Amino acid sequence: MKVIICGAGQVGFNIARYLAGENADITVVDQSRALVEKVSESLDVKGLVGFASHPDVLEQAGAADTDMIIAVTYADEVNMVACQVCHSIFEVPTKIARVRNQSYLSPMWADLFSRDHMPIDVIISPEIEVARAIERRLELPGAFDVHPLADGRVSMIGVHCTGDTPVINTPLRQLTALFPDLHVVVVGVYRDGNGFVPTPEDELIPGDDVYLVADSQHLARSMSAFGHEEKAARRVIIVGGGNIGLNLAQAVEERHAHVALKLIELDKSRAELVAQTLQRTVVIHGNALDVEILEEANTNAAETVIAVSNDDEVNILASLLAKRHGCQRAVTLINKESYGGLVGTLGIDTVVSPRAITVSTILQHVRRGRIRSVHSVSEGFGEVIEAEALETSSLVGVPIREANLPDGVLVGAIVRGDEVIIPRGGTVVRANDLVVIFAATKAVKKVEKLFAVKLEFF
Repeated sequence: MKVIICGAGQVGFNIARYLAGENADITVVDQSRALVEKVSESLDVKGLVGFASHPDVLEQAGAADTDMIIAVTYADEVNMVACQVCHSIFEVPTKIARVRNQSYLSPMWADLFSRDHMPIDVIISPEIEVARAIERRLELPGAFDVHPLADGRVSMIGVHCTGDTPVINTPLRQLTALFPDLHVVVVGVYRDGNGFVPTPEDELIPGDDVYLVADSQHLARSMSAFGHEEKAARRVIIVGGGNIGLNLAQAVEERHAHVALKLIELDKSRAELVAQTLQRTVVIHGNALDVEILEEANTNAAETVIAVSNDDEVNILASLLAKRHGCQRAVTLINKESYGGLVGTLGIDTVVSPRAITVSTILQHVRRGRIRSVHSVSEGFGEVIEAEALETSSLVGVPIREANLPDGVLVGAIVRGDEVIIPRGGTVVRANDLVVIFAATKAVKKVEKLFAVKLEFF
């Protein structure tokens, strides 16, 4: 597959890293020579210095015979024009653009990105995607990561193990005997900075981050088995009234009527705009690092603080201050990679990375075969893949234990019609089943081949 990535910032770099690891032919275009040199020296990709929407630059990047353009520069307009040029001049089949300005995304302008106007196949809005990700974490307190799969019938969740987790120091093969009604498969474990796909003999230890695939109807039972019985928050404070904070507040107002919401915003004019836009959220103008403002927000009575300002340091400090003043849980947005491993030790419960969420969303549209959705896990550890099993797949018609799955691959769930099956070794996948698989990064291409459409299918 040949891909042009416009933009060599954090998102562009990480997409290039993922795809280069799968032997795709990647060209990265950016007007910053320093960023292009960094990506060229770090990864097995071609780098091109130039303005990403200019036809001559795109031609030099190989747009005439490319399969896909992914436009993730800092400028929405450059991303949109690059896709338009690739469609009109070079007939590139798939065009993906990151668009941040909410005006472009208003439902009243829904026709803008149609084939007759500005033909972009996939629009990615990081602010909307991040707000959705945080909303899912609100719905399942205790989980640091939540991804709905198979139209919501299956969920991939991430939970922390502590000394009080009931299933620690127990071989995973014994989970079924200990909890007969536990509809869950442990598909990944992240320990001391390294991820691995567990075997039935592996045991969980305190400090592990564990990734589970579970029947969505049994999420409460699954969380309880792993020592998480936190109640859903009824009082929530949002720090930051930017696009993410505003989108999140609107979603909470619309879908979570039981939640009492307060929002702290430093900029007065923005605070006034947010207050006019929202219906029942209390908007407080002030600095979230000011103790008096935290007291005015009644932080000691709040269950969750969500810090989503555009300043990482403010988000971290506001989260820690809120917890010190009695707030039970902190969800913190962090852009800088270097902070990611630090904040867990400080007492922050959940870290949200806009970069990782944006990369994961884009990868859903890159995968081939009968793959319906993809979610990246823990910055390059692996992917949870939801795919349709065809008659020609080697996975179909044999027990899973005999299917010769690649190393680093586990089947987490099978959806057959309205039935959710949590698989065991003797479970047989049938044609047209929807299969949820966890694959370590090195095994992703092999999983794609498992679900590829072969000639004998026709």
